[in-house]
Parts: sequence; structure tokens; C-alpha cells
Amino acid sequence: MRPIQMVDLKTQYQHIKAEVDKAVIEVMESAAFINGKPVHDFAAALGRYLDVKHVIPCANGTDALQIAMMALDLQPGDEVIAPSFTFIATTEVAALLKLKPVFVEVDAQTFCIDTDALKKAITPKTKLIVPVHLYGQASNMEVIMQIAAEHNIYVLEDNAQAIGCDYRFSDGTVRKAGTIGHIGSTSFFPSKNLGGYGDGGAVFTNDDMLADKMRKIANHGQGKRYYHDLVGCNSRLDTIQAAVLNIKLPLLDQYIAARQKAADFYNNAFKNVKGITTPYVAAYSNHVYHQYTLVLEGIDRDGLNQYLAEKGIPSMLYYPVPGHRQEMFASFGLSQYELPVTDWLTQRVISLPMHTELDQQQLEFITTSVLEFVNK
Repeated sequence: MRPIQMVDLKTQYQHIKAEVDKAVIEVMESAAFINGKPVHDFAAALGRYLDVKHVIPCANGTDALQIAMMALDLQPGDEVIAPSFTFIATTEVAALLKLKPVFVEVDAQTFCIDTDALKKAITPKTKLIVPVHLYGQASNMEVIMQIAAEHNIYVLEDNAQAIGCDYRFSDGTVRKAGTIGHIGSTSFFPSKNLGGYGDGGAVFTNDDMLADKMRKIANHGQGKRYYHDLVGCNSRLDTIQAAVLNIKLPLLDQYIAARQKAADFYNNAFKNVKGITTPYVAAYSNHVYHQYTLVLEGIDRDGLNQYLAEKGIPSMLYYPVPGHRQEMFASFGLSQYELPVTDWLTQRVISLPMHTELDQQQLEFITTSVLEFVNK
């Protein structure tokens, strides 16, 4: 049996090695390392895949969030509502821009933003909602967009973990996660479902004005070289990463299907096992399984984590300290927050290996090992 990885990028690379090597060598030979043709080709191809008008590549997923927030002309002190149960970048960027992160509860089943909690958190200072499509499943965007419209609030989708996910509206319309809000953002970090071989990110929108602003912001605020219309930053997807992503984008749906197949195996192995709750899939979204995350009740999670490690099986705890308990946000009055679902989840979730290269033997070993610990 091959060694089990949390994300097996090496084996995935072996399947596309010839195409990737050729594309990278072509970049090296062209010497167009910045803003080369593969960058423009990738932006256009991703726009077609997502069915969105504008895709602006950038250096990483955190920059994508920052560029998006800068384009919305938010002012210091404006409130940005986001879930506490997510990676820190979502709210870190808000604080960096002198905005006020407002942490809200997540739904205990989907792990995405609780729309009832969202409604209660809105104040006259609320200018932006940032739903995070956590672990590979979309937030309830139809309801979120209705709430935002009622209060004239922007919506920025943090789609770093759910690229390729389908959201179904109540009328049957289907759109890709990240293309429903005013702006969507994503990351191409290597472990993502669509990952490069280094850092990378993108923002996307159907709004022409916002797209123009974000292009300028990502390029020192300039629309024409040396003419700087607004304060920006320097955030570019380099040509080598774009060349890799051009190879992997046509395979994204295949990669998603492989993850879903592995998730089905896990689900069947753990169904009806006392103390284990497998990932819930909402009626309005499919799941692309950036992570496969269990909720444990009455099971020693740290003990399981250690037991799996001893057997050569990696597992991860995403995220043990939620945003509303992070010291970096102390100045925002964290003592006011009571988020029992978030705190409950941080003590109980564990993520198992999930990637495109998991085989039957590996999956059997992982599930058998989990069940051995649970039943001992």
C-alpha cells in the first residue's frame, strides 16, 4: 500500500507530469514569467467554467479577499459579518483594512454561516457579508442574498474551499459557488481542489465596474502603466502557476468526482456508527469535499488523532481555535460573543485524508482503523 497522505499531490502530479512539464518548460523558454499568455488563458478558461464575466487572477487567496474588500470602498469601522468557524484569513483581512469583523454562528450540520444568526448580527454599520463555503459545500446563498438586498449590503463569497461546487436555487436554477454574490474569491494553494504548485488566487464578478477596480487594485491601482487611479497593491498570479492550472482546470470535475467517490466510501463505512456524524449535504448544494470532516460525540478525538498517526494515517483538526477566540482580535471585544455551536464543533470535528488519489486499499485501511479505535 502506498503511504497515505492528507493530500497526495505527488501521485496526482505523476498522472499529468508530461503535460505539466511541457507547459512549465514553455514558460521558461518564453521567459514571460510575469503576466504571460497562460495567465490570460487561465482567466478566460476559469470564467467559462464558472460562467462568470470577469476573473482577475492574483497572488493568493488572502490577497483575493483583500482586493475584493478594497474594491467595495469600505471605510474604517464598517462592519464585516463572517463566520467564526473558518480559517483566519477571512476576518484577518477585514482587520488589516481597519474594518470591524463581526463573528456569527454556523449551522451545526453544514458548518456554513447560520442565516438566522446573520439576520440578528446586522446593524446600521454592516456593509459586507462574507459567507465561507466551508470544506466544499456552499452556504445558503439564496437566503443570504435576500438578506443582503433588504439591507443594501455587499456579499463577498469566500470560495477558497468549494471551487466547482454547484448551488441550486429554489426555482431550480444552478450556479457555481462564488458567482452568486457581488464578488467571489478563491485560492489555488496546492492542497485546494484546483491547486497550483505554489501560491495563487483569483477574484471573480459579473459587475463590470467592480471588475475594473479589482484589476487596477491588483496592479498598483493602475489601468494604464504609470498612471495610478487608486491605491492598490502588487498581487499577480505568476505565469508558471497559470500554466499548471491550465492543465488542471479541465480535470477539475474529474477530481471532484474522485473526491465524492472517496466520500461515499467513508459515508458507507461510518453510517449508523454511534458517535460519528458524517458530512451533511444540504438540498441546495452539492459537496466537492475539499475536506472530509466527521463530528464525534462521546469519542476521544485527540486519542483517535494520535491512534491514526501511529498507524501512518494523517488527520487534521480544522479549526481548533475559532476567530472569536483568537488573541489577534482582542481589541474587537471578543468577550461579547457566545457562539455555542462553533465552540461545540471545534471540540468535535476531525478531518480524514481526502484527495483525488485515494484507492480502495487506503480507504479500507483508514476506515478500519477508525472503527477499531471507536469500538475498542
